[in-house]
Order: sequence, then C-alpha cells, then structure tokens
Amino acid sequence: MSTGSRKIRREMSGEEFFVPDLCRVRAVFMLLVTSELMVLVLAVIRAQSGWIDWHYFGLLSLFTQWTVLTSAAIICALRRRIQHLSVVRVTALVTVVVLLDVLVFSLFADQVLNPQTSTVQWQAVGRNVLLALIITLMVLRYFFLQHQWQQQRQAEMQARLTALQARIHPHFLFNSMNTIASLIATRPEQAEEAVLDLSELFRASLRTQDRLVPLSEELSLCERYLVIEGLRLEKRLTVEWQVDPALARQAIPPLTLQPLVENAIYHGIQPRPEGGRVRIEGYQKGAFVYLMVQNPRPKEDQIHHEGNRMALDNIQARLWALFGDTAVLKNSQHNDIYTVTLRLPRQTVGTVGSGARQP
Repeated sequence: MSTGSRKIRREMSGEEFFVPDLCRVRAVFMLLVTSELMVLVLAVIRAQSGWIDWHYFGLLSLFTQWTVLTSAAIICALRRRIQHLSVVRVTALVTVVVLLDVLVFSLFADQVLNPQTSTVQWQAVGRNVLLALIITLMVLRYFFLQHQWQQQRQAEMQARLTALQARIHPHFLFNSMNTIASLIATRPEQAEEAVLDLSELFRASLRTQDRLVPLSEELSLCERYLVIEGLRLEKRLTVEWQVDPALARQAIPPLTLQPLVENAIYHGIQPRPEGGRVRIEGYQKGAFVYLMVQNPRPKEDQIHHEGNRMALDNIQARLWALFGDTAVLKNSQHNDIYTVTLRLPRQTVGTVGSGARQP
C-alpha cells in the first residue's frame, strides 16, 4: 500500500497527532496571522494617543514573529519523536520549548534595546514568559479540542460512509435474473458468466471496509455490469472505453463509477428504442484525474429522476467526506449528450488482486 493511502486511512481512523503539522506553510501562516492580530490588539491597548502605538507594534511584531517561527521550526523537527507520547507529556514538552524560546529572545531583545545597562530587566522578561505560557496553553487547548471534534466527525463520517455504501444496490437485479433465466436453456455458459458477474457486483456493494480501491478494480466492476446489461439490451447498447492505462492505480472510492454507468444505462439507453452509446473516459490533467461518463440526453421527465439524484448525492457525499473540496462531481448537457464529470486528486493505491477482468 502506498504512503498516500496509509495517510488517508490514518486520517480516516482519527489517529492524527493533535498538534498540527507546523512543517506546512499553511499552518505556519495561520500562526503568524493569529499572533500578529494579538500584537495589534496589545498595541491598540497600549496607545496613549491616537489609535495605535506604532513603535511598540513594530518592536513587538518583530519579537513575536521570530519567536513563533523558531518555536514552530523546533516543534516541527520534534514532531515525529513526540507524536506517540501522551497528551500531558506533549503539552508539557511543547510548552517548555516555547518558554525557552521566548526566554532566549527576551534576553536578546533586552541586550539590544538596553545596551547601556548591565542588569537584565527581569520583570519584563518574566512578563513575556508568563504571557507566552498563557497563550501557549490556550493554543494547545484549542488544538486538543479541535482534534477531539475531528475525531468525532471522522467517526460519524465513517458510519455515514458505511450507510451510504450499503444503500448502493443495483436496481437491475430483477432484469438481470430474468435475463439469466432466459439464457439457462439456450446459452448456459453465458448464463453462468452472468451469475458470476452479478455476484461480483453485489459482493462489491456489500464490502464496506475499503475506503479506496484502484481505478482498475472499479473499471472491471463497470465492465461486469455492462456485460450483464449487454445481454439484455443486445445491439441497443454500444460501449466506448477511453481510459488512460496509467491511471490503473488511481485511488477511487468503491462503487463510485459503476453507479454513474448504471444511471447512463437506466436513463439514457433503456428508454430509447434505438438504444445509444455509453462512453467512459479517463485522463490526468495536472494534479487531478478526470473521469467522464457520457450517454444520450435523457428524456425531459427523467432528467431530475429521484433515483438519479439520490445516486449523485450519495457519490458526492462520499467524495466530500474522503477528499474534501478537491473532489468535484458535476453534470452537463451539450448537443443531446449528457455528461457526468468526476474530478479526483491524483492519488495511488496498491492494486488489489480480485481476479476481475480488465476493460
């Protein structure tokens, strides 16, 4: 299994360290902005005339930003070594690191601002350390509460994902069984293959422990579904594949593409006496992977069909839960062609050997 897959699974299980990763630019930026706002408040309070004491604001900003940057760098370097410790020990260690950093910079600032005096202004230094202690404990408390909220949210999300995935059952069961029954007498081998394909589809719909599977596995599932529907629709159904082979290990939630293909058949092909073509396309562009399912434009009374909307909503909820805003699901119509486009962040997982056929 790839590193990215392990990371996603670790995040989904709520095992992420409660102190945010200060090696990331976004986390450091947020710390700098927050600390600068606090400096601004202190400068406004200290001002004797006017709105703000700019001299105090400049000096305190320089001191605060250097302190925040160096403390973040030290905590970033220690992150892997302390993430297995208890919350109390991590809190104590991070607090000590910040206080020592503030103490060093306070002594340095005292020497720079008061070079003519040989005595250290311990009251000012102590005030800085005390203020740093209060702010550090408040920030760590916020990080801990946020981490607990995220753990609870991840647990609810996992239960929701399981419920959503369990709701995805192919509605073509009865049609498939009738097709298989009609093939038993005339074409028993095809009937047997259809039974195996149908069992594989339902096995996938009941498998809720996997959060991400390779795209090759999802495409194979789609092919099994299309084989069954091809037995029923015969020449009315034409399928066109145009998927980049390099995307075989692209991570995708199970039963994401197959319901889209199922909707294409149910709403775009089945109601048309002449049938039509379903086109499945996949390609990479930049840091994203795009998957498209195209079919003839549905009839007006089926465009907002309840089943179609529910399937799209379920898929969208699962994508949002796993990938956040980086995953997008949208639909469009152009020249009587209905297209559902799925955008996923580029992410690979280990290929699962399921013995499924590849398209």
